Amino acid sequence: MGENFLEIRGLDKFFGPTHANRGIDLTVKRGEIHGLIGENGSGKSTLLSQIAGLYRRDGGEMFVDGEPYDPHSPIDANRRRISMVMQELGVVGNLPAGVNVYLGRTGQFSKFGIINMRKMRREAAGQFEKWGLDAPPLGQMTDGMMIESRKMIELARALSVDPELLLLDEVTQSLSLNNRNKLYELIRRFKDMGRSVLVITHDIDEMVEITDTITVLRDGQVIGTVDSRKTTPDEIRMMMVGRELSGDYYRADNAPSYEDEVVLEVSGVSVPGELEDVSFELHRGEILGFCGLSDSGIHAVGKAVYGLSKRSAGDVYLKANDAHIVNPTQAMQSNMGYVPKDRDNEALMIHASIRDNFCLPSLTELKGAAGFLNPKKLGKLAGEMRDKLSVKCTGIFQPMDALSGGNKQKVNLGRWLAKDLKLLILDCPTRGVDVGVKAYIYSLMNEAKRQGIATILISDELTEVLGMADRLMVMKDGKVTKTIDRGPDFTEQSVIGVMI
Repeated sequence: MGENFLEIRGLDKFFGPTHANRGIDLTVKRGEIHGLIGENGSGKSTLLSQIAGLYRRDGGEMFVDGEPYDPHSPIDANRRRISMVMQELGVVGNLPAGVNVYLGRTGQFSKFGIINMRKMRREAAGQFEKWGLDAPPLGQMTDGMMIESRKMIELARALSVDPELLLLDEVTQSLSLNNRNKLYELIRRFKDMGRSVLVITHDIDEMVEITDTITVLRDGQVIGTVDSRKTTPDEIRMMMVGRELSGDYYRADNAPSYEDEVVLEVSGVSVPGELEDVSFELHRGEILGFCGLSDSGIHAVGKAVYGLSKRSAGDVYLKANDAHIVNPTQAMQSNMGYVPKDRDNEALMIHASIRDNFCLPSLTELKGAAGFLNPKKLGKLAGEMRDKLSVKCTGIFQPMDALSGGNKQKVNLGRWLAKDLKLLILDCPTRGVDVGVKAYIYSLMNEAKRQGIATILISDELTEVLGMADRLMVMKDGKVTKTIDRGPDFTEQSVIGVMI
């Protein structure tokens, strides 16, 4: 076998008038960790999807081990020992985790038309053990699982074909610190085995650290390929956007800054199996951060405060509106907003228009005197928010699923900023967005802070909460273990020491 595992020459892909990939040339060597980076909409996921057999190419050639490669489906790609973990979730919610690991390949466990579920779960558990991953309950439906658990199921599925080339599209931003470290170890193991990984991540420092080679895309074209050891994050940023990025992403101050007025009181909140006796206060203009390892309960906090989960004890009191929050309808009517981690399944109407998604939380305000919705008002609000947030689209009636991850997230966040909010809950708000959109989201958070909006920031990115929060609540096993104020102790080392 030759040194190159995958060779791509002049690859083209069109979606109607959009030229998503333009004459892409790319080579992935055996035993190479190859990074792929670019702004949202630069064509990264489209390229990986063609390699994985999700899309058919419209031009150009692909070769695997020097032989022509033209996969008709992901299963076809699996036969050539190429597998992919997608950016958006690819599990079937009404099937057990063990079945999802072997989705499309359950025939190997079937005899006389009957699937041996016990054997399938045993083999699935073996995949998690083989690659050093923590297995979720394999007999449980994936629908009720956290996004991190579902992403690990997808990873186990990709590994179950024993791939020579593993394609990872924005996987790390769905994972907490401990599972992220396990993924890094897996990537190093692949390299030691002489196998290859093609990885997309918007975390430029992470990209430089874990890869051997980085290819930068812009507007569907390859801008250049560099040696990771001979480049810097600043050079990569400049290649991505075509100009030097200036200014700080995070806050420059080193002390808490918020008003004395208490907006929210959370008292002794417990959710069976997720939270135990969680209490805190949130002030006007405060950004309160939550961080922790997987299963720490940080993501359950947002759902509990917004009334999305059933509490066994405790109270959520929105003092600003004199309302005890028990369900999401009441939360929304009380001027609370919630941006969940899983935007496609828990937030956006992914097959509906940009207009409808922007307007959904504001329907009460947009109703006319007779109780009917005025299309002109809907269009005005959506158009104003599209322009304000610089959403890249063909128009407000374009469906959401046609947008890049960063533009989806702009709509996801912007639909709440169109309202007169008292409180905003952000769960991993920069997941799957590029460096430019990430900086823009932080600027929106700072603007909300200046307007007196209280914000709960939940994130798997430790640098994000350290960079933006006034106070940080560290959680472990569903409990708050320590609260740290912005100041000298606001460091990764001090927080990680509490987390683990």
